[in-house]
Amino acid sequence: MTTTLEEAPAATALRRVPVVLAVATVLLQIVYPLVTGAPRDRLTVVTVVAFFAASVSHALLHRGARWTAAYVLVTTGTGLLAESLGTTTGFPFGEYDYAGSLGWKLLAVPVVIPLAWAMMAYPCLLLGQRLAASRIGAAVVGGWALASWDLFLDPQMVEAGHWTWADVQLALPGSPGIPVSNYLGWLLVAVVMVGVLQLLPRRETDDRLPAALLLWTYASSVLANAVFFGRPAVALLGGVGMGLVVVPYAMSLRRG
Repeated sequence: MTTTLEEAPAATALRRVPVVLAVATVLLQIVYPLVTGAPRDRLTVVTVVAFFAASVSHALLHRGARWTAAYVLVTTGTGLLAESLGTTTGFPFGEYDYAGSLGWKLLAVPVVIPLAWAMMAYPCLLLGQRLAASRIGAAVVGGWALASWDLFLDPQMVEAGHWTWADVQLALPGSPGIPVSNYLGWLLVAVVMVGVLQLLPRRETDDRLPAALLLWTYASSVLANAVFFGRPAVALLGGVGMGLVVVPYAMSLRRG
């Protein structure tokens, strides 16, 4: 009995870690439009690390160490491989180069980039599994959620100068510096990534926190592009594209 009483506070404190990290992520994202220059660059990296840590810590607590290790390996490994291949060959995204504004690089890719793939792959995986019963369906739906996030991400990062495209012949409205091939490449990599994650066992648990982070990312991205960044076309395209899966997901969560 004494051991149980002693372990309870520690267990309770451990379960607060993902919540604290999620709150930190939201606060950092709120600050983002208010700063410029080098502080914004550092804030970008810190925000990704906080979101990544929130996703990983939630997975660790609710899905176990082996599941989490496999999830991190698949997402960061696939993200790094795809980005390294992209910067070297132009496949599957198109020809682009990273600036030095996002910190340390591995295989010509900023280390923070694979973490960004991993941080969003987790809630998108859970979205896909909630909306689709089959593994293929969950891979497609979850992959669409992950890829459609880039409708917001790439315009923001390109404008900030974190990476540039070599040849843009066909672009979406409001994003003239980004080729359509980038979004098609994202969809391919995202569906493959989420598809591989389907091999991990499904576990029914409390996923309100990753769901909240995903819904916040969607809503705040629409708002930021429409109001703070002056990119109404991006807000519209991203709002519709990502909304195709996020809105049904939100409705399903509301039904319980």
